[in-house]
Amino acid sequence: MAEDLVLKNCDLELEVNGRDHHTADLCREKLVVRRGQPFWLTLHFEGRSYEASLDSLTFSAVTGPAPSEEAGTKARFPLSSAAEEGAWTAVVIDKQDGVLSLQLSTPANAPVGLYRLTLEASTGYQGSSFVLGHFTLLFNTWCPADAVYLDSEEEREEYVLTQQGFIYQGSVKCIKSIPWNFGQFEDGILDICLTLLDMNPKFLKDACRDCSRRSSPVYMGRVVSAMVNCNDDQGVLLGRWDNDYKDGVSPMFWIGSVDILRRWKTSGCQRVKYGQCWVFAAVACTVLRCLGIPTRVVTNFNSAHDQNSNLLIEYVYNEFGEMQRDKSEMIWNYHCWAESWMSRPDLQPGYGGWQALDPTPQEKSEGTYCCGPVPVRAIKEGDLSTKYDAPFVFAEVNADVVNWIQQKDGSMHESTNTALTVGMKISTKRVGRDEREDITHTYKYPEGSPEEREAFKKANHLNKLTKKEEMGVAMRIRVAQSMNMGSDFDVFAYITNNTAETHTCRLMLHARTVSYNGILGPECGSKDLLNLSLEPSSEKSIPLRILYDKYCECLTESNLIKVRGLLIEPAANSYLLAERDIYLENPEIKIRILGEPKQNRKLVAEASLRNPLTKPLLGCTFTMEGAGLMDEQKIVDVPDAVAEGEVKVRVDLMPRHVGRHKLVVNFESDKLKSVKGFRNVIIGPA
Repeated sequence: MAEDLVLKNCDLELEVNGRDHHTADLCREKLVVRRGQPFWLTLHFEGRSYEASLDSLTFSAVTGPAPSEEAGTKARFPLSSAAEEGAWTAVVIDKQDGVLSLQLSTPANAPVGLYRLTLEASTGYQGSSFVLGHFTLLFNTWCPADAVYLDSEEEREEYVLTQQGFIYQGSVKCIKSIPWNFGQFEDGILDICLTLLDMNPKFLKDACRDCSRRSSPVYMGRVVSAMVNCNDDQGVLLGRWDNDYKDGVSPMFWIGSVDILRRWKTSGCQRVKYGQCWVFAAVACTVLRCLGIPTRVVTNFNSAHDQNSNLLIEYVYNEFGEMQRDKSEMIWNYHCWAESWMSRPDLQPGYGGWQALDPTPQEKSEGTYCCGPVPVRAIKEGDLSTKYDAPFVFAEVNADVVNWIQQKDGSMHESTNTALTVGMKISTKRVGRDEREDITHTYKYPEGSPEEREAFKKANHLNKLTKKEEMGVAMRIRVAQSMNMGSDFDVFAYITNNTAETHTCRLMLHARTVSYNGILGPECGSKDLLNLSLEPSSEKSIPLRILYDKYCECLTESNLIKVRGLLIEPAANSYLLAERDIYLENPEIKIRILGEPKQNRKLVAEASLRNPLTKPLLGCTFTMEGAGLMDEQKIVDVPDAVAEGEVKVRVDLMPRHVGRHKLVVNFESDKLKSVKGFRNVIIGPA
């Protein structure tokens, strides 16, 4: 009788599997592979070698606390002569003395997550069982059979592998790029993402069903969208928008997802304070890229929050142009969400591709604060019956805005101006370049086109189908030049009279600080002209001076000022409203890299900022992080800051990986808040 086959050890071939599966950064200590693609392992036996005529080898791969073959969370498969597409298989690649090299294949629709791999070896009637190890299975955008398959290598690189990027903020007239460290392959992040999945209420309620459904990127998108906020669960981030962040971290302070996710895990999965839309979207992007789902952050400028699904945002002002009563329905200066790439077998053909996912807690979806995934194509077509949450996302980019003026007697008059356009300059980072890409055309047909009209008909968007009257008198708010933090500057009410008559009007101009979500702060400038004469076929430009001394104490971290003009013609009882949001430019952070940028060789990063104000800066700190350049975020306090000259710090770097990396920097002080900068660093081999 042949002696038993005894396994000495199993080599999970971390280096070669990490290279083949684009998981090298995750495979330093554990095996991480992508589904639908073979991976390698080597079995070392002691005593004798494997003999096909004597020995029977059967493998078992299980995931979740209650694995079952019916749920797809358990697979038993024998050693076979050839791989079978769409199935768990193990095939011999090479056999030498005491060594057996194997190729294991996984289905392209297997649930993702942590697996335990075991081997049952039997010789005759005797058998032994061995634990070969654990591995994590991810979605595979390189596999044509996977629901997240992308056919562009450049896009795979950008939307799955790239660990840094940009998020767009500011205003529609002044778009600013904010660097962000997604860091999806940094130490511990994959384990945190798996913990996040296991903390989700659907897992806690029915772990077997939840683990089975992890085969679907649609399902995973909804889970991540819900778990990034903490409104229904032990999710990652608590949102706050009132500018009071004393018991936490201001949303504007964050420069990456890694610190946020690590804080959540080390605190025992307690919510991290605080997030706003771009933070929620960026953390969701990190988690989804880590799991293998191609994802990007997008920004929608002039974004509507429509609670009652009537596709209408109405504002009421008094006769002095002051907004009446607080509103939950608002136009946000900008709003960020995530898009993930996946097929949609649950929907009609043509709705695969980019799907909008919004983890910012705004409205409930099927009883939970999450939003999406909804096909971007469905939004463009006005197909509001499409899963999930199409009406809400459609309103964000298409709602109509009506401004009402309420007189003393309570009567209401609609402003005759063309209100701002909702859903403009929808932006994301361009593939492979540090530039903005405008993707508005993926959400909307060209304004006034027959296709746009058809989409509005399908969505029953009656307001948009009403033809707007041409205006005889028009007004816009203009600026003279870019406006810098700390400066005094002029804005202008630019008025045109296109009629053959003289109009005698009253013009009121008001400037107030504003948060990015539309909440107004104190007034920082005003002008009231009681008798403004507009000659026939004429133009006038009326300046309003805005002083730093007036806005410095009340400006929010959004750096935004809203200028509103109300033009009243008493004789015609007509009202004309115009407004514009102005972004104040922060000073530039300059970053120098000192030393030779090579792998595992110490570098020094020097960050400096020139104080643009006439007053000294106090309580200055620089925060730096960068995937592949430093293991954790570094915060450096600056002891002395002076009114003139530069604030400067130096930080040591130890680059671990060859390639292109991004060092991201944030500066904070008492008078300058959340100034961002970045520097690309190319690391060569040692």
